[in-house]
Amino acid sequence: MVETTLSGAAQHQILKNDYASEWMGLEVLKVDDGHATVRMKLRQEMLNGFGMAHGGMIFAFADSAFALACNPANPSPSEADTITVAAGVDINFLKPAYQGQVITAVANRRANNGRSGLYDIQIFAADASDPAASGSPEDPGSYGELIAEFRGRSRTISKK
Repeated sequence: MVETTLSGAAQHQILKNDYASEWMGLEVLKVDDGHATVRMKLRQEMLNGFGMAHGGMIFAFADSAFALACNPANPSPSEADTITVAAGVDINFLKPAYQGQVITAVANRRANNGRSGLYDIQIFAADASDPAASGSPEDPGSYGELIAEFRGRSRTISKK
């Protein structure tokens, strides 16, 4: 199993039992209120029959970034009984990504009103040997080529 890592920040509560993100090898680069930057390396088992990243892998990766941006890493007492989940999402695939490439998702809150929110997630790809594969959370355009755009609509609900 690939380990989920968190660089430069405290462990986010939602990753503790997030086996899908763990399997993907999600690395959290940055998490702030309404923002998350994550990356992973594309492996052979993440490819479709055309030899490119399966759209479902790109979607799941972006969805994990979305979840991290929507939920506080350290919830306040007033947030302890709620979680924020996807109410709906759209994704547009712009270019393919391939085995061995590093993909990075940059998630940002665009709007928040009561229990509803709107988030945009950009997904970039770069060859592992390319300096863009490392990028910088301070410069979101430094992560390589834009391969997909994901827009998420969130809803805060009670924990069950």
